[in-house]
Amino acid sequence: MRMPRTVRSAETLGRVRLSHSFFVRDFLHSEIAAIHGISNMPDDPDLAIAAGRRLCEELLEPLQAVFGRVAIRSAYRSVVLNAYGNAHRYNCASNERNYARHIWDRRDASGCMGAVACVALPWLVDRMEAGTPWQAMAWWIHDHLPYSELQFFPKLGAFNIGWHERPKRTIYSYIAPRGYLTRPGFANHVEGHGQFYECFPGLEGDYLADRESV
Repeated sequence: MRMPRTVRSAETLGRVRLSHSFFVRDFLHSEIAAIHGISNMPDDPDLAIAAGRRLCEELLEPLQAVFGRVAIRSAYRSVVLNAYGNAHRYNCASNERNYARHIWDRRDASGCMGAVACVALPWLVDRMEAGTPWQAMAWWIHDHLPYSELQFFPKLGAFNIGWHERPKRTIYSYIAPRGYLTRPGFANHVEGHGQFYECFPGLEGDYLADRESV
């Protein structure tokens, strides 16, 4: 598939289904693009679709199956859009750092593909307002899903969640106290963490059966 250059071709790309619940169009909105009139279309749609499918099938679908609606806050960024966001201090890392992360249609320096989306879970928003710490969700994901990286943010308990061909398995927080919750080499990295999310639902039953039947 070529980079969309017409409304019709953009619509065609947007209709591509990445998983049971998600389509490409769900991941293309950007406030930076909307305000500054910058295209947020991939140069390499096929690579973006391939990476996005892994993100959706392996991470976002399980989250939605267990916790309900996954709201997409920020996901795919074109190289032009991300560079503009970085230059204007819109909380965008450099293009090189975002290859195989928010820039789905570029492989990273190791030649690997990946994809990141920033999401908010209404289920988690409500429970954090009632006192549940963000670490509970972080440890649930760590123990249940093949994520590469997580970064948690103060507003809405939103977090970046990334899939990558060579997963890093790191969890970082911008919520005080800032820093890594875990990463390879930390004493807490391998052991189970069920005590932190005892009241959370599990990933089992109907969801796993549905995946096997697809």
